[in-house]
Amino acid sequence: MSTNLTLIRTTNLAQAIGLRPGDTISLVGGGGKTSLMFRLAHELAAGGESVITTTTTRILPPTPEESPCVILDEDVPTLIRRATEALQGQRHITLARPDSNKLRGLSPETIDSLRHLRIADYIINEADGASCRPLKAPNPTEPIIPTSTSLVVAIVGIEAIGRPLLPENAFRIENITRLTGLNEGESITTEAVAQLLTHHEGIIQHASGMCIVPFINKAGEDQVTQAETLAAEILCRRHQYIERVVFGELKRPAYPLTIALPDMSMVGSGY
Repeated sequence: MSTNLTLIRTTNLAQAIGLRPGDTISLVGGGGKTSLMFRLAHELAAGGESVITTTTTRILPPTPEESPCVILDEDVPTLIRRATEALQGQRHITLARPDSNKLRGLSPETIDSLRHLRIADYIINEADGASCRPLKAPNPTEPIIPTSTSLVVAIVGIEAIGRPLLPENAFRIENITRLTGLNEGESITTEAVAQLLTHHEGIIQHASGMCIVPFINKAGEDQVTQAETLAAEILCRRHQYIERVVFGELKRPAYPLTIALPDMSMVGSGY
């Protein structure tokens, strides 16, 4: 396997993930999805775009710093009406259904309706839960990705590599074992993480036909070499819908993100 990559650095998250005008984005995988959702929303809103953040699973109520306007309603027509009105004066709103602790998600069909109505320039949807673990494999019903999704960002935390495959480090370890061949307690390898990010029953399950961008989170100065190795391992598998890998630290907006692109020497069996 060649580890040669073309690397491009930027502090612009939208550029890093290859965001296109009008994209509906679904976030899947390990911890970092909420940070990515609100960082991207802030960036887009600051640039004059209108953004809806939401979920098809469950999220903690956002703080005012995360989202300046939160609209909760059980009735879909009312929710859409309130969202349309709010977006006349707000660049960024969050939509969900109320609950006692976490906010309940919208149905995929509701998000599809919002996309069809084009009341916002972008929709960012947290489509998966991982109980704050850096790595996960889904059960058959996960992630919940609306059909209107055009971009899937699949997140893993680089800190998982080298740790034992145990519940404190990974979510749904029985599925990780099935997909990677790792046994519980064995060290999580770069190859195993790449397998989870490219297997059709792994992190990107239910994302067929959508552009997919793996995002390696918590890759700071000391993890650059390890992140490049993982990016190369992913790209060498030549997944049909993966053209780039991004790594960096989502909670450090000033720290450059790195876009990893394959060079012509990369070979692999594909998937």
